[in-house]
Amino acid sequence: MDNWDGEMLDLGQCTKADTNFDKMLSLGGYHFSVDTAAYQSLTTEFNYNWASQACLGTHPRLQFTGLGAIKKSLTGEIYPFYRGGFDQVQLMALEAEQGLPLKLITATGLNLDFWCITHIQEESTEFMLGGLPKKMTFQLELLYYGQQGVM
Repeated sequence: MDNWDGEMLDLGQCTKADTNFDKMLSLGGYHFSVDTAAYQSLTTEFNYNWASQACLGTHPRLQFTGLGAIKKSLTGEIYPFYRGGFDQVQLMALEAEQGLPLKLITATGLNLDFWCITHIQEESTEFMLGGLPKKMTFQLELLYYGQQGVM
């Protein structure tokens, strides 16, 4: 069964035959997987806004002014001769160049709403004759956009 429509899986009830975990994460039309670009780390950063108000004769007081940005950072490796090919980072960039928020869905079908790609970094190492890299690393930065149509 294909679980990429946002339907949440009950992992306690799943058997291996019920799941489609070849995709690690889906961002818009791009799917992170062992066959494309597998990420080794996924970091989420939650920020909160506090305004500082100066007070006479004492330390400044802080006032909570609301939620800040939520950021995700994915870091991974691509071995282009093994799987994925050389164009994986360019395919990520094509998603970013649309200039649109992208739906983020986990391997279990959990819909994480919409996110915007704000930064992509690629590093190629371990070169062969002809300058082709054996290994490519990438870092992708995302900012939470929210639910489409709500903002």
